[in-house]
Amino acid sequence: MKLGILFSGGKDSTYSAFLAKKQGYELVCLISLISKNQDSYMFHTSAINLVKKQAELIGLPIIQEETKGEKEKELIDLKKAIKKAVEKYKINGITTGALKSVYQASRIQKICDELNIKCINPLWQKNQIELLNELIKNDFEIILSAVAAYPLDSLWVGRKIDKNFINEIEKLSKKYEINPAGEGGEFESLVINCPLFKSKLDVSLIEIIGEKYSWRGVFKIKNEK
Repeated sequence: MKLGILFSGGKDSTYSAFLAKKQGYELVCLISLISKNQDSYMFHTSAINLVKKQAELIGLPIIQEETKGEKEKELIDLKKAIKKAVEKYKINGITTGALKSVYQASRIQKICDELNIKCINPLWQKNQIELLNELIKNDFEIILSAVAAYPLDSLWVGRKIDKNFINEIEKLSKKYEINPAGEGGEFESLVINCPLFKSKLDVSLIEIIGEKYSWRGVFKIKNEK
């Protein structure tokens, strides 16, 4: 089955693509939505400027669609992007990084039903600490691109997801009831290397912007003008 990958450049969408490939699906393109609303209900927004380079490292074409990021209306733009992939690359389904968000999963499923294609969710209901450990085990190099929850502050932006991170975020999740995998918007991530990439995404964190407990990094590909 030919799959398009709903792709944000973060850990969940990238790991879902990795798992789908291991399961024997054919990955044929990436699909990314560029939202003008940083608080989009549907789409990852931090470091989204890097998805085109990530697509090059994966070796797949990418369909990018802009959206204003307005609740529910942004789904029209998502459907348009997926429909383009169906027509151009003859995909039979898509894979998503949905983990626990019924809001996201149900809306994507509805679009797939309307387009008569499959919706594959390799991470659905996976234990979140288990997920983080699997990422490390499978040689994923990931950094935080944004945070938006107490007690996470600007020092967390650019931090690598490693064993120390997992230990600390697990303790914080119990104390402050935050989602350890960032599923509630507590943080967003950027994959800088994984088995799908031909080489490492070489980026610099050039600025951290925000206030209080909402911070996002500005990233630039090294040696790029």
